[in-house]
Amino acid sequence: MSIRVSHVHGEHIAVEAANGTEILRYVYRPDPEAFEARKPYAHPVRTLSGRTVTGYRPNDHRWHKGLQMTASHLSGQNFWGGNCYVHGQGYLPLPERVGSMRHDGFPRLDVEDDRLTFTEELTWVENGGTEWAREVRGITVHSVDEEAGSWALDWSIRLTNTRDEPLAFGSPTTAGREMAGYTGLQWRGPRDFTGGAVFAPDTEGDADKLMGSQSPWLAFTTEHDDVDAHSTLVFAHAPENLDPRSAIHESHWFVRSEPFPTVAFSWAFFEEFELPPGESFTYRYRLVVADGAWDAERVGEHLEGLPW
Repeated sequence: MSIRVSHVHGEHIAVEAANGTEILRYVYRPDPEAFEARKPYAHPVRTLSGRTVTGYRPNDHRWHKGLQMTASHLSGQNFWGGNCYVHGQGYLPLPERVGSMRHDGFPRLDVEDDRLTFTEELTWVENGGTEWAREVRGITVHSVDEEAGSWALDWSIRLTNTRDEPLAFGSPTTAGREMAGYTGLQWRGPRDFTGGAVFAPDTEGDADKLMGSQSPWLAFTTEHDDVDAHSTLVFAHAPENLDPRSAIHESHWFVRSEPFPTVAFSWAFFEEFELPPGESFTYRYRLVVADGAWDAERVGEHLEGLPW
């Protein structure tokens, strides 16, 4: 199934399927609110039939914006946005700790008939204006399949420490809050995903049981408001993410279905890790966006047909 790509320079890149549905809008213009940690994000993300599967600035967490790369605890700074968790004091509004991710350019932007691939260069800037890290981000939209009712988004990160000292990556859990290890690539769902079903391979678990777990993929399915329809999202790791020989640190799922829907590929759920000066790390992720209520068997079969 072919796609059409439009680019409003300085603002966003949009992808439209052949049936006229805009399935992805990647927004890179700077956010107006510094407290929400200015950074690019993907919203809205839609299924091929037009069901919106991302939330934007919900009233409980204004800094949750679709699908976005984050770092909740990074050497005393917050690249997630909003309040900062301080052990013994809870969440505090500390705007002086909120950093940002600056868009620097697109060195590559290629469009084929059924595939969009672009590379984005970004700089992670701490609140005082010092540049801490350089990121090369890869985004690919592919496998737009009308018969399956699905499409795929690949998101990669290569982050290099540009400081003269290590960057320490953590989370609220590493700071003392139990089972709240959110950080890394994060999805926030719209309200009709609240209470949705969450499952992973070879497990009968729900969101609570899967919090802090590890698996190659995790799926989230819901029944929508307004329309008689279901949607399924599949979050998948590239094989090397879970290989201790190649990943800088092991990943765990941060997942909630209640009181609001969210998933993060947490790279520092239980333990901190450090990135030395001049060193880099890489992760690759995949999001499959599907119409319908998929089960574990269908998810597994579909992922097998999408080689990395």
